[in-house]
Amino acid sequence: MSRQSLELRMGQHLTLTPALQQSIRLLQLSTLDLELEVARALAENPLLDTPEPSEAADTGTDGNDIPVQTIEAEPSPQTAAETPAGGLRRERDDEQLERPESAGEISLREHLLQQLGTTHVSERDAALVSLLIDDLNDDGMMESSLPEVLSMLDPQTGVELDELAAALRLLQSFDPPGVGARDLSECLLLQLEQPDLAVLPVFADEQVLALGREICQHHLDTLATGNLGRLREQLDCPADLLQQACTGIRRLNPRPASQWTRPAADFAVPDVIARRTAKGWQIQLNESVVPKLCINEVYAQALGSARSGEHTALHGQLQEARWLIRNVSQRFETIMRVSQAIADHQQAFFDEGWGAIRPLTLREISGELGLHESTVSRATTQKFMLTPFGTVELKRFFGGGLSTEGREATSSTAVQSRIKGFIQSEDRAKPLSDAQLVKLLEEQGITIARRTVAKYREQMRIPTASLRKSQASIV
Repeated sequence: MSRQSLELRMGQHLTLTPALQQSIRLLQLSTLDLELEVARALAENPLLDTPEPSEAADTGTDGNDIPVQTIEAEPSPQTAAETPAGGLRRERDDEQLERPESAGEISLREHLLQQLGTTHVSERDAALVSLLIDDLNDDGMMESSLPEVLSMLDPQTGVELDELAAALRLLQSFDPPGVGARDLSECLLLQLEQPDLAVLPVFADEQVLALGREICQHHLDTLATGNLGRLREQLDCPADLLQQACTGIRRLNPRPASQWTRPAADFAVPDVIARRTAKGWQIQLNESVVPKLCINEVYAQALGSARSGEHTALHGQLQEARWLIRNVSQRFETIMRVSQAIADHQQAFFDEGWGAIRPLTLREISGELGLHESTVSRATTQKFMLTPFGTVELKRFFGGGLSTEGREATSSTAVQSRIKGFIQSEDRAKPLSDAQLVKLLEEQGITIARRTVAKYREQMRIPTASLRKSQASIV
């Protein structure tokens, strides 16, 4: 029979208080996520408030007259009503075509629906084309196969695969050429059915046009390698005709909807700003991204005069509001300290650019500031600095070092920048090989292996020298 007993043990363990947990979470948030977090807290906590707007805020600048430049999202144009899943419905032509002139450019969907509205087809066929338009991706290509589209429809509609194929063929006759294609080969072939000779005069020659269609239908993989010798062997054609056909194909558009595609907005609001001073490059906080928070004095005074034990929930919210104000302030203080330490190490970057960036590790910064590496990591992830060379994420200032001759080590980022510069200025007819790039770097005192150059080149998505030469010969 077991006996029960009491035993005392001493030990140490780390307890994360709610305030500390909030501090860690706020530090790792981006500026935009922090705005959402603060907005949520303001909506939920009556003890948290914002002070009256200052005159600096009214002028659209911060207290130091620092203009803040952001990349804002363009409002997406209004689109016609969506077709219900599994059903067939065609919208009225006047609904498709009515659009105020002030609304700006139309979307690809609206552009196609306008063409559909002027086409004399049955309501059923028009509904099928509308359904296929909704399946197009951002490139103007079909996202799903016809059998997959058919499986999405209600069987009671009685739609058959041949009907969908006919609707797709009608869609593929619309502008832009190549829209509605199911793969790259079909996209290019659609553009070669009736090529615009004003843009592609090379295809006025019927032999060149026929050869271009043959390449697009059966030999795109070989063309992609840039090996024209092998392509000529496969086609058994004269070299001059092959050259003209390849030149014309490269001028086709593999993304027919690119004219209508608006890239997703990249918000890069700088948290800090680098400024040149007599003491070198110094960091200033971008005051416009700092939430202005305070305690609601009306509620605070009411709680102060209340008897003990009353309004317990509000007392808790008062404590949460104080935590948030303190932790937001601490967040930006940490970002400032880390940013200034980075700037102190990377002074040459602000004067010369990426080619002068030094090797730097999180451990170096954490050791100097007395912070944990994880704290420095959180303070540099999705945090941005406005520099003479654009708005840069703080993470980009870190990187390993490479040995040099007669000078301090240089960073891998700087080496990549130099490799890119060499390739951009090379003779396109005689592109630089990886071995030649190694020699050019050695002349600048940078010792690096050829395989490392190849790795950096691949990371920057730069083709090999032979492929760059082949691509240059095609254009």
